[in-house]
Amino acid sequence: MRLKLGFILRSLLVVGSFLGLVVLWSSLSPRLDDPSRLSRMREDRDVNPMPNRGGNGLVPGDDRFRPVVPWPHVEGVEVDLESIRRKNKAKNEQERHAGGEDQRDIMQRQYLTFKPQTFVYRDPVLRPGILGNFEPKEPEPHGVVGGPGEKAKPLVLGPEFKPAVQASIKEFGFNMVASDMISLDRSITDLRQEECKYWHYDENLLTSSVVIVFHNEGWSTLMRTVHSVIKRTPRKYLAEIVLIDDFSNKEHLKEKLDNYIKLWNGLVKVFRNERREGLIQARSIGAQKAKLGQVLIYLDAHCEVAVNWYAPLVAPISKDRSPAMAGGLFAIEREFFFELGLYDPGLQIWGGENFEISYKIWQCGGKLLFVPCSRVGHIYRLEGWQGNPPPISVGTSPTLKNYVRVVEVWWDEYKDYFYASRPESRALPYGDISELKKFREEHNCKSFKWFMEEIAYDITSHYPLPPKNVDWGEIRGFETVYCIDSMGKTNGGFVELGPCHRMGGNQLFRINEANQLMQYDQCLTKGPDGSKIMITHCNLNEYKEWQYFKNLHRFTHIPSGKCLDRSEVLHQVFLSHCDSSKMTQKWEMNNIHSV
Repeated sequence: MRLKLGFILRSLLVVGSFLGLVVLWSSLSPRLDDPSRLSRMREDRDVNPMPNRGGNGLVPGDDRFRPVVPWPHVEGVEVDLESIRRKNKAKNEQERHAGGEDQRDIMQRQYLTFKPQTFVYRDPVLRPGILGNFEPKEPEPHGVVGGPGEKAKPLVLGPEFKPAVQASIKEFGFNMVASDMISLDRSITDLRQEECKYWHYDENLLTSSVVIVFHNEGWSTLMRTVHSVIKRTPRKYLAEIVLIDDFSNKEHLKEKLDNYIKLWNGLVKVFRNERREGLIQARSIGAQKAKLGQVLIYLDAHCEVAVNWYAPLVAPISKDRSPAMAGGLFAIEREFFFELGLYDPGLQIWGGENFEISYKIWQCGGKLLFVPCSRVGHIYRLEGWQGNPPPISVGTSPTLKNYVRVVEVWWDEYKDYFYASRPESRALPYGDISELKKFREEHNCKSFKWFMEEIAYDITSHYPLPPKNVDWGEIRGFETVYCIDSMGKTNGGFVELGPCHRMGGNQLFRINEANQLMQYDQCLTKGPDGSKIMITHCNLNEYKEWQYFKNLHRFTHIPSGKCLDRSEVLHQVFLSHCDSSKMTQKWEMNNIHSV
């Protein structure tokens, strides 16, 4: 595999340019008794003593950690994005006519003049019993001594907060009431394997730009992500934190955020998209805006990095420029990411980008590593979140279209297996992929067959390739308006009969050459009563029970010899003795294409 070298001169310039700001950078975390200032943290991670507090860690009379009720408070206020966009456009036009060089253009020109470095990086060394050279020498300081959430202890709120909690979950997907009570600099527990503490890394690591994309994120979850990066990353390697505001309309993410990040004197920057780009393209924009670090590290906007997360993550990249990636949280050498063309510009909003960049990396000469000693905590959206719907311009099924686009570019003849599982997606318009095909050809990227045999060689032993479909679509009662509908049930729920809606989803089924009647990874079979039809998870060797006689409009259950039947009054689907004269045993399977 081709080994790529980094840039020593750029590294020296970046580090040197920040040496004069070390004292200014030491202002890191907001003091709990003064939200407008930041407490100072020394290079060795010591912090100023906290003010004298009671047993719960709070100054008497300090209500800073009481949630604001009712919810929402600041986060509920929205702003007029169109007026902001017009104002920014006018400002940019004025600056362009005024002349002069843009500082960002100067920085980019400097970056292009850097020469390859000639360092030889040492491999990490495990020295059992000898604490690693990047390990903290003292226990991590508390954000608030004895405060809520310290050492990652759960914070459980009483029933009186339930309405506020539910409102915050609906708006942001998280329990922001509890989050707002927890210090942005809280201490956490070390969840690494014991061995991780005794690895020693070369100290000539590459510098990094941490890129965080957000859209209408809650304040404390976003800022806790930023605070944790600053608190737990050695400063000489942290070139910048780049925040990409993907067209948020929450007031707390505008002027309040701009003023707050000024306290880090340029270390944290925010750039705002003038339209909703979605996570994928916003991350590509982040790569273009982040010009100081040699490595790009992408984090979601609701994370907490753990103790000594940086060195294990970046050391492999310093060694041979390989990316280290796990879904939405990953690191990659900046120049290599640009050589790969960033993300496919045709991918929209969210979904499929992790597969696209993974195939591109492996098939085009790179490699992808998982780094168990680098831990980053991530919180997931809770049930009840209203979501962030994509803009109208994107249309329907953006994630499925993304998958189709990735499959069409990278899977070669294996794409037929994808369409066997998602037959409705074959007719989806996925846009022009000629430039991506050209990229594969010009970079001599390997075939997907090579990927399956050399990289994912054991995948088919766990997930066998699916059999071909005999037929697929909605299962409609013959000459009726009623269709079989899973109603979103899985793993043992009973299917029902409902009005046909021609939208696929819960009414989309397929029958394959293995005699399985399926919806995604679920199979239809008879329930415990031997009659009603249930849907349950299955592998390729289970529930091979069905035959579809298209000319007879009949589904036969092979083990019982009975036929698929229905009651339009009770909305039930069940098995009964076959009777060619019963219209309720006649079905038709009609193809449905996604739109």
